[in-house]
Amino acid sequence: MPKSKATKKFEKNHLKDTLEKRKEAKKFKLREQAKLKRKARNAQDNEKAEPLASEVQKGSKHGEEDANGNPFGEMSVDDFFQGGFEIPAMDDPKDAQKRKEPAPKTGKRKRSAEKETKGSGSSEESEGEKAGSADIESSEGEDDHKEQLEALAKNDPEFYKYLKDNDAELLDFDEDVDLGDLQLSDDEEEDTEGPNKKRKANGKIPKGKDGELTKSMVKNWKSAMVGQHSLAAMKEVIMAFRAAAHLNETDGAKYKYSISSPDAYHELLVVALKHVPEVLQHHLPVKDVSSGKARVPTNTQAFKTLNPTIRSHTMAVVHLMSTLSDASTLKMTLSSLLPIVPYIQIHKKLVREVVKAVTTVWSTPSTAEATRIAAFLVLRRLVVIGDAVIKEVVLKSAYQGLVKGTRTTSMHTIAGINLMKNSAAELFGLDPDIGYTTGFTFIRQLAIHLRSSITNTSKESYKQVYNWQYIHSLDFWSRVLSAHCTSLSEAVSGGESPLRPLVYPVTQVTLGAMRLIPTAQYFPLRFQLVRALLRLSRATGTYIPLAASLYEVLNSAEMRKAPKQSTLRPLDFELEIRAPKTYLKTRVYQDGIGEQVVELMSEFFVLWSKNIAFPELALPVVVMLKRWYKDASGARKKSGPAQTAQDLLMKDRGNKNGKVNSSVHLLIQKLEANSRWIEERRAKVEFAPNNRSQVDAFLKDVDWEKTPLGAFVDGQRKGREEKTKMIQLARQQDKDKKRNEVDDDDEIVEEAGVQEEDDEEMIDMDDELPDEDVDEDEDEDEGEEMESESE
Repeated sequence: MPKSKATKKFEKNHLKDTLEKRKEAKKFKLREQAKLKRKARNAQDNEKAEPLASEVQKGSKHGEEDANGNPFGEMSVDDFFQGGFEIPAMDDPKDAQKRKEPAPKTGKRKRSAEKETKGSGSSEESEGEKAGSADIESSEGEDDHKEQLEALAKNDPEFYKYLKDNDAELLDFDEDVDLGDLQLSDDEEEDTEGPNKKRKANGKIPKGKDGELTKSMVKNWKSAMVGQHSLAAMKEVIMAFRAAAHLNETDGAKYKYSISSPDAYHELLVVALKHVPEVLQHHLPVKDVSSGKARVPTNTQAFKTLNPTIRSHTMAVVHLMSTLSDASTLKMTLSSLLPIVPYIQIHKKLVREVVKAVTTVWSTPSTAEATRIAAFLVLRRLVVIGDAVIKEVVLKSAYQGLVKGTRTTSMHTIAGINLMKNSAAELFGLDPDIGYTTGFTFIRQLAIHLRSSITNTSKESYKQVYNWQYIHSLDFWSRVLSAHCTSLSEAVSGGESPLRPLVYPVTQVTLGAMRLIPTAQYFPLRFQLVRALLRLSRATGTYIPLAASLYEVLNSAEMRKAPKQSTLRPLDFELEIRAPKTYLKTRVYQDGIGEQVVELMSEFFVLWSKNIAFPELALPVVVMLKRWYKDASGARKKSGPAQTAQDLLMKDRGNKNGKVNSSVHLLIQKLEANSRWIEERRAKVEFAPNNRSQVDAFLKDVDWEKTPLGAFVDGQRKGREEKTKMIQLARQQDKDKKRNEVDDDDEIVEEAGVQEEDDEEMIDMDDELPDEDVDEDEDEDEGEEMESESE
């Protein structure tokens, strides 16, 4: 039977929430049932214990065994645990004599049955009797504790050794130890009754008001963790750290500790983030393998015991990262997460949460550089030691974070974006096989976007390609391939990189995006993509035809016609992909385009400046550049008595931009000089063109800077570096100037505020003057006025 529309709508919108509510209700119901069963079992055990108590009061021997020889008799589980794990000794005359002696009057161990029947019928004990019972139990436990430990070492040496190795605090018994430093867990607080309540009232276990965390408590935990690597102290720190991570939240969750002191909060964060990994490393050492992997013994009892604690601490750290804004604290949090990574590999869901939180910090534009590096180290650690699933999760999350973090690009964010692209490129090279499968998926997605933009005829279809995120994605893949497909890296690995097959699709998609809209307004975008392909061609040795795309820019109407004058500042082509309309057909924009074309075209030809076929490669471009130079400069015939109409037309057709024309003419000269230089050396060779090895070895020992074109490009690069340094220095000076102006304004505002306060104080003082003084002042003023009138 087909589903109805209402059913489909319910499955789409409300099914998931309904299932989650049912699961929560089921969990709550199971907890309530378990609680009722526990109460019923405790009541049944108490009923069984009442006859035993009456027999003890009537005179039965305290240490007498039952008929079956069981020393515990019908003792309940709660009574056994409340007894402090007391091991009953064998029959000893001295012990029997002690048990026959009556208990002191100041505190009886149990009430007699007569007092229970003579009372009001209630089974509640008085506070005084509870206190007396607690004193007797504690005193007897202190007397017999050492003997019990010796018996435990003889009867069960393996368990005693485990306690000594993992929690030596239980064995380091001291009668004068300060119990005020010990804290109980949540379960112990709920299950403990009677004497423990009286101890809390007496102040032997200070927890602060309503579980208030104090700085002294944190210091005691720190000393135990540093000196003894205490697991108990570590667990208390983790429980307090959870409360600190969820501080000031209104979700209704209750925690063991409450924090109101800023000093205690800061001290707790430092202890939890710095010393918890150290304690874990002591009890569960991570073994580093030569391949870079990290192994943790997950089959041991110690790991099974600490596994829930590790998960709880990691979840608290992840939640804390989403609430932090201070750069130093966030960096410390990420650094503390680095040694915990090996312990959480088996929890795939937790690893996904960690990767998501760390990637968010890494890809946020406002994050400091040092914090981003700390986040990258965590991601890199996961890729190095993780399995294929974890590696794929990290790579996908890193790329998605990169795309989200490059939505806007400016001079303030470009440094962080470059850091993200370079660090993510390193992640994809740690495992080239998984990097290839993951990268191919995303490159295919870019190709699909480009294809839909080409086939779709709407006016807004190009925007899904012509944006910063798409451009940074193509530039990122060129960085990945340039970093891991070089001849040096492939020689070290002993074979071709698995990422090399991605060179062709990346090049094709980039060339297609470059020519999607060939208008002058998007020339900056074309230059961005040309730089990415130049990087790829330089690193991989792949020939990519870029001269045609650059000559298309030079041959456009924007560069052939005379520009109009403008007072606009030069356009920064590294931070723009779309020129504002105010720059079109202006002199400043034409000069910038000419500089970019000459720079990129010289960078393209210098890659092949030592190639034996350079003259044939440069010849078509030189011919086209000469033709363009002739038209742009308005050259005319110099011979003849009169100027023809064609000569006048040629004179008016030029762009009248001597700066651009001279730079193009200089490029033509360098290309011709390099061609002649190659031809001179090529004439001396004795091998045929079909000898591939000799062709590749042609001028291999010559540096590219020593070629005519190489020397020209090297000088251009140094000039641009100096110009970039000057621009950065000017920007830094502007920032400092603005900061100083803001500080001066703040000082002026503070001084004005102080002056206003002084004026208000003077007004208040005038209001408080007595009436006699005011009358005297008025009389003086009147006398002065009379004198002035008489004069």
